[in-house]
Amino acid sequence: MREPIQFQCTECQRLNYNATKDKKKHPDRLEFKKYCRFCRKHVIHKEVKK
Repeated sequence: MREPIQFQCTECQRLNYNATKDKKKHPDRLEFKKYCRFCRKHVIHKEVKK
């Protein structure tokens, strides 16, 4: 079963992106370099607990 997750900007600490993932297949936390509209640049976003 896929569970919803959120991604938080590492610079401004805001929750910017939502996604789903299968926690049985991928138990580790995800990191992506994505655009933050508040910082106005590409920064690393990390998965956070809900």
